[in-house]
Parts: sequence; C-alpha cells; structure tokens
Amino acid sequence: MAAGQQWVLVEMVQAFYEAPAYHLILEGILILWIVRLLFFSKTYKPHETYKLTEKEKEDLIEEWQPEPLVPPVSKDHPSLNYDVVTGPPSHKIIINGKECTNFASFNFLGLLDSDRVKDKALASLKKYGVGTCGPRGFYGTFDVHLELESRLAKFMRTEEAIIYSYGFATIASAIPAYSKRGDIIFVDEAACFSIQKGLQASRSFIKYFKHNDMEDLERLLKEQELEDQKNPRKARVTRKFIVVEGLYINTADVCPLPELVRLKYKYKVRIFLEESMSFGVLGEHGKGVTEHFGVNIDDIDLISANMENAVASIGGFCCGRSFVIDHQRLSGQGYCFSASLPPMLAAAAIEALSIMEEDPEIFSVLKRRCSQVHQALQGIPGLKLVGVPFSPALHLQLERSSGCRSSDLQLLRSIVDHCLDRHVALTVARYLEKEERFMPPPSIRVVVTVEQTDEDIQKAVSCIREAASIFLR
Repeated sequence: MAAGQQWVLVEMVQAFYEAPAYHLILEGILILWIVRLLFFSKTYKPHETYKLTEKEKEDLIEEWQPEPLVPPVSKDHPSLNYDVVTGPPSHKIIINGKECTNFASFNFLGLLDSDRVKDKALASLKKYGVGTCGPRGFYGTFDVHLELESRLAKFMRTEEAIIYSYGFATIASAIPAYSKRGDIIFVDEAACFSIQKGLQASRSFIKYFKHNDMEDLERLLKEQELEDQKNPRKARVTRKFIVVEGLYINTADVCPLPELVRLKYKYKVRIFLEESMSFGVLGEHGKGVTEHFGVNIDDIDLISANMENAVASIGGFCCGRSFVIDHQRLSGQGYCFSASLPPMLAAAAIEALSIMEEDPEIFSVLKRRCSQVHQALQGIPGLKLVGVPFSPALHLQLERSSGCRSSDLQLLRSIVDHCLDRHVALTVARYLEKEERFMPPPSIRVVVTVEQTDEDIQKAVSCIREAASIFLR
C-alpha cells in the first residue's frame, strides 16, 4: 500500500515537471485566488441605517418638488392661440368675425356647402340620430355603412372597401394590421404623421429611403435581398412592404408609382398607398394616383384615403382585394375599437361620391385652378414655391432661413396675419416638432378649390406679394 502511494506521488511530481509553463502559472494563480477568498476576504457588513424623526420626514416631504407632468409651454405658443371659425369653412369663411376667401381648408371640390350633400345628411340625421354609440362589431354597423363601402369599392374598381370613423386612424390602423414585429417596411422620408404612427404601432423594422429617390429605395431592397440569401429560412417568414403617399401632404409632389410597381415585382414586396391628398383630385375621374399614371389598381396591395378632403365628410377608407380588406375587420384597431362613423356623415359621403360620378368635369376644373395658382405664386421675392402644378395644396417656404425655426415660423405667421387682415385666409403648416421623424421646413400652405375665382386668386397672390415685400426685406 505504501509502495502504491509512493508511486502515485512520483507520477504527480513527474507530471508537474512535464506540464507547460503557462499551465503551471494558471494553476498557481487559481490556488492563490482560492487562498485569498478563504482567509483574506472581508465579510460584507451593511451600513447602519439612520432612522429619520417625524419632523425630518415632514421637512423632506415639504421640500420635495415633483417633476412637471409636461414641459412648460409659453402662453404665446401658436397652438394655444386659435383663429375661431363661425359658420361653414366653405369658399367664404368667417374667421375671428371677419369674412375671408378660403385658401386654407381642404375643401377641394367645394362639396362641403353643397345643398345636395347637406340635404342627405339632414335626412339621415332625422332617421338615425347623431352618433352610433358602438363599434362596427357591436351594433355599430348601419345599412348606410355597408352602402358606402359598396359605393367606394365600385368607385375605385376594387373588390371591397372598409370605412373608418376617423381619417387619421385609417392608415395608422391598417399598417399594424398586416406588418408585425420582425417584418420590414420601406418608407419614404416625407411620409405623413399618420403613417409614422402606424409604423410605430407595427413594431416592424423600418428602413427609410430618401424622398421619391427610387435609386436609394432599390439600394435598400438589394441590401435586404443579400441579407435574405444568407438566411433563407428567416426570409420566407418575413413580410416586406413599401409605404408611400400618392400625393405628399408635406411636399406637395407625387410619388413615382410606375417605378414603385416595377420594384415591387422585382424584389417581391407589397405596396401600401396612402391617397388622402390624391383621392378625388388626380385622374380623369378622381380615382387618384393610379388613374393619374394609368397603373392597374390590382398592382397595389392596399389603398387608403380619408374622406375629410375632397369628399368633405369625416372618416377614411381602405380598398383592395376582399381577403386583404376582410383581415382589417378582425385586426384594424380603429375599426374594431372606435365607435362607427355617424350615419349622417356616411350619407353625406355617399352623396358626394354621386356628385363626383355625375360630374367628372369637376376634376378638370380643379386641375386648371391648381395650375393657375401654381403659376401665379411663382417668383414671389423671399419665398420659394414647393409642389407640382396639379397639387391642390402647395407650400411657400422661405428662400433663406434665419437658422432658427421659431423665427422662421414667426415670419411666415406675420405674412398669414397680413393676408388675414385683408380678408384672405391662409395657414402656416404645423407639425408636432418632437414627434416628427423628419421635420419638414416651415411653410405657408396654400389650398386650391374649384370655387375660387380668377379675382380671388389674383387678390390672394397680391396680398402674399405685398406681405413678403414688407416682412422679408
């Protein structure tokens, strides 16, 4: 037994001499560390707590000041100082008790004050009452809702349409109904705020491309294609979307839809098209940017628009293939959880669609007015016109910024106030400065309608030129 133990000891000594130097050093360090932990480490002793007296507690409570719930806002902030409208915001609008020619409201086709529309709304009000007091799935579906959806689908030549009670919530609900966490959305940098809210709600991976820059978009699509090749299993379950506006509200220019459709089929993505500014405006029959470019509407996976501009009602709609639209009836948050559209507003929208179908010449009149205003606003000293000639909502930006956004806004507001004093109603475009992903430059928005006359346009442009010469010298 003793001989066996001696032999083991000899083997250990031999192994010690044959072991590499780094191995011995590492073992030595570990042994020293264990010894230190066992014999030299200090045990943790919690600090003794000091008990406050009742008086000290009361003094601390009295001195404590909570953080403000919201940041302080100046009483002079434009959003807290309203221009009050009395009467309908039609061609002639009464602002702060003063009658003005309206170049501010999105009443593009002049239907807001139509006797036919008002009569239908009044008859519906007497039949159904004011509101619905329930979402569509809980006794909030009225026959006029189904009729309006049918009429919209027929007007847009799609299989089906769905209506929402709030225009902003339409695209903001539609995007997260289809795109989920892990999916990828390619979005134009100039996308409107309702699209931005829909992107946030979707929790998808967002990739922004430069405004209307199809080369930049294709670069992103190619990069994603290479990523998909590295992980084909993941690529098979990842949905990809392109989200754009037909006519951009923040830039007043049109999306290159034919090129977008080409990229859609090349890279196998889906297109969501927001047409709130182009529906009832572009195309021979007002069907929007698809008709404007002659693009087959079936090439677009989903079209959305509000009914608060050309249709002069409230709410919004989406249209497309039946299986796509039906999914929103189960997943569209604004559809499932908001009270449905008041029947009188649905009736008003139906009558507005009838007028648009009966008198397609109204779209040609609007196009001529847009071109006329666009031409008249050219070359105003100190101001730069932004927008395409057929856009009904143009922007006037400062040629030279002061470098301070609040100062620029104040200059533009002075021009708007000057025009208002001379009975011309304009508006400064407003944005949520801390919420916008890409903040548009400050601008005056000039809205065109079919009701504006040559004299109205001439007077408005003269007022703007006069104000620019005073405030932008």
